[in-house]
Amino acid sequence: MKVTIDQDKCCGAGTCVLLAPDVFDQRDEDGIVILLNERPSEELHPAVRESADVCPGAAIFLSEDA
Repeated sequence: MKVTIDQDKCCGAGTCVLLAPDVFDQRDEDGIVILLNERPSEELHPAVRESADVCPGAAIFLSEDA
């Protein structure tokens, strides 16, 4: 799995950070998402998928490795 984010779409809700703190963080000044790990380990995939599914700004994109 490869994770990409669109910071312009992020509204700073922080749900991704709560669900997958090893993959996502937020900037202190405005709460916009920061990607910590673009290729998370397999055990993190369920939390990362949920983060993408519930993201109110649709700022998280997932692609599967071939």
